[in-house]
Formats: sequence, structure tokens, C-alpha cells
Amino acid sequence: MSANPLLQLDYEPSLERLGDDYYDLVAAAEFPAHILRFRNDDLLPTLGLEPQAVSDAAFIEAFGAFQGVRPFLALRYHGYQFGEYNPALGDGRGFLYGQVRGTDGVLYDLGTKGSGTTPYSRGGDGRLTLKGGVREVLAAEALHRAGVNTSRCLSLIETGEALWRGDEPSPTRSSVMIRMQQSHIRFGTFERLHALDRKDLIAILLDHVIEVYYPHLWGRSDRYALLYAELVQRVAELTAQWMSAGFCHAVLNTDNMAITGESFDYGPFAFIPTFDPSFTAAYFDHFGRYSYGRQPAICRWNLEMLQRPLERVISSSDLEAGLAPFNAHYEQAYRQRMLNKLGFDGSNLELDELLKLTLTLLKETQIGYHSFFAEIAQQFSSDWRDDVDNMFSQASVSPGEFANLWHNWKNSYFNALLSLPEAEMDAIATRLRTHNPTTTPLRPEIERVWDAIAQQDDWQSFYTLLQQIQAH
Repeated sequence: MSANPLLQLDYEPSLERLGDDYYDLVAAAEFPAHILRFRNDDLLPTLGLEPQAVSDAAFIEAFGAFQGVRPFLALRYHGYQFGEYNPALGDGRGFLYGQVRGTDGVLYDLGTKGSGTTPYSRGGDGRLTLKGGVREVLAAEALHRAGVNTSRCLSLIETGEALWRGDEPSPTRSSVMIRMQQSHIRFGTFERLHALDRKDLIAILLDHVIEVYYPHLWGRSDRYALLYAELVQRVAELTAQWMSAGFCHAVLNTDNMAITGESFDYGPFAFIPTFDPSFTAAYFDHFGRYSYGRQPAICRWNLEMLQRPLERVISSSDLEAGLAPFNAHYEQAYRQRMLNKLGFDGSNLELDELLKLTLTLLKETQIGYHSFFAEIAQQFSSDWRDDVDNMFSQASVSPGEFANLWHNWKNSYFNALLSLPEAEMDAIATRLRTHNPTTTPLRPEIERVWDAIAQQDDWQSFYTLLQQIQAH
């Protein structure tokens, strides 16, 4: 038996036990090279492993050469893509590598991306470009730092192949990635079963989801309706997390929505440079369906489409009742997170005017969204409460023609500070540091990192950016 600790993890055949109505057994591709470019040591303790006990060679053996005898499962699903139903989907360049119980008691999926062709590759090569892997590592770590419920990359290995893509200068380099999250079961997993007219398989899968991911609902006669209602709340809160983090997912098809309410599968994502609801991340999203500002409405629509398969086992009235609070859940979560970004705990209803002024200031001035909050966190001082002129004295933004708007915002923030006892100033400073990362990987920075890799095979800027993102 191999001494590789990654191969010796206690893998649980949780989804595998349901039978092959939900997946196909597949094999990994054989790659000409294996160069470990990223390993996420932060995740290893959750798997019960000490980072120093896991060598780079162990990562390559398990997650690049795919040694061992594990069954790999390419999951079956359909989905609504840009509003149109597509039955020709499924894991086309990845598979479920295995499921592991974390030290926190949570069952985690280890899923691949770029691991080779499957029955669902639809003529594609089943590979992941190295640039795509680099971008997903950066996206996931930045979202995690921003407090978003996100998948994270466990490893990224360059695989030595030349790939041809229409959206990257080609040939371009190849990679294989391992993604870690609670579940890869998607809205589209249920949509496929509905298209196949398999009410029985929908019920089996729902029971599996509840038993594994919503165990507090297990045994309830109304567990299906309660599951949907809780999923609605989770998705509403996730959407609020994206919006407050200034993140545009870009491809919110139903096959990219997890039944656990997690964020995953980052393609042409972007963090917004300024507060612009019309900002659209994907070059092929010609009508802005998945623009930054439309994300709450789209996620609600996706939940509404999920009702179609769930109507096989849940009454329409229960589904409608479950979906009805979506907007309220979203607004409450968004308000809380935005006030946290301003340093407040959100319990004071009088802060709504400050939040409104903040969004107006960001939208009208088009100053940097992330730099605005980062500078508040960096410059905040208890003496802001003593005199409004002490506030933002060294801000990089100039009020210019928006002097009145800037003046009104400062006064509103100043009055919010005055409404609190002086002893609260330390708590405000802590919230500001916690909820406002100093570094957010905007597209120009990611392109600079990639240019260094592509042109000189220089990875230092990538690792430096990662360290800046992960800094607390």
C-alpha cells in the first residue's frame, strides 16, 4: 500500500452508494508532465493532515498521475444555460475524485477540473488551461478571504500539453485542478431526472442530500419542503455575499448552482472595478443576462426553475412559500454585510441612510469599489469620532465635482460614529479589517500575473499575489 497520505484518506462512497443512475465511472487522462504549481496547505488540516507530512510528490501522485484504485464518477446533469434548457451536459472535463469526512464532521467532495474526457465531453478535450486554473485559484482564495461560502482549490498541477482555445492565445498550457467543497450536486442534477420522468430518483437524491447536507431536517415528514426553503435562504445569502464582495460570477446557469448553496466553478468571473450594476464579466454574455446587478434576480429565477423537478415530490404551494422570502433574505444579508464593510454590526436601523449614501457615492463617483473600503479599514482611527475633518484625510480619491456628495457621506459616517459609545471604536476597527481585504484580484492584476507566467515562466508574482490575498 502506498504511504501517500492523500491516497490513505478515509474516502466515503456516499454518492457512489446511490448507484449509477447518477454518474458514469470514468478514468483520468495520462499526462506527459506533472509540475505542482499550487498546493493549499490551509485545507490539509481539515482533511486531518499536517502540511509537513504531505510532500509535493504525494500531490502529484494522487492529483496529477491519479494513482490508486479509486472509482472516479462523472456526474450526470442537465441545466438552463442563458435561459435555454440544455440536456447535453454532465461532467465533461472533471469527475468526483472522492468524498472525505473532515475533522469538522463535514463531508467534502474532492472534484477534478481538466482531468480528461468523459461521456459528456461533447467533442471537447476535457482539459483545463493553465490560465483557467490560475484564475480559479485566485478567485476561490479571494472569495474565501471576503467571507463568501466558496469552493477552494486544493491543488493545481501543470500537465505539459498544448491546448487550443478560441478565447486564449493558442497553443496555451494545460493543467489539472482539484476543487474541494461540500457537494457537486447541482440544480441541473435534479433537472435531468425530471426530463427523464424519474420521480423515484428525485426522491432518492433528495433524501441523500438531506441526510448528508441538511441532517437537522432528517426524519421530518415535511423535510423536502423545508430543504427547499432553506436552500432558498442559503442562495439568497450567497448572492448577498457575492454582491457585497463586488464579485460577478459571469455564468450563473443552473448547472453551476450547488444544492448546498455554495459558490463554485469560476470561469470568466471578475471582481468589479467600480460599483456598476451593468458590469458584465463574460465576453459572450452579449445581453448582460449575468451582469453584476442582475445576480440576485437570476439566482431567484434559477430557484424557480428548480421547482419544476421538485414539484414531483413537493406541493406547488410549499414551493411558492419557500421561494417567497428570497428577496427579504437577500436584502437582510446584503444590508448586514455592507454595514460590516463600513465597520458597523448592522443592528442600528438608523444606519440605512449611511448605506444608501455609500452606494450612491460609489455609483456616482465610480471610484474604486475595493480600494474605497480597503482605505476606510486602513485609515480608520478613533479620532474620526472627534472631528469630521479627521476622516479620510489621506484618501486616494478626490471629491472633485462630487464634493457635496462626499461631504454628505462623511457627515453621515461621522454621525453614525457619534451615535455609538467611544468604547465601540475598537470593535469598528476590527470589523473594518475583517470584512475588507487589502487586496482584491482585479482583471489587470490577474493579467499581469499571467503574462509573467506565460512569457517568462515567472511564478513569483502569482505567489506574491496569493499571499497578499490571503493576508488577514
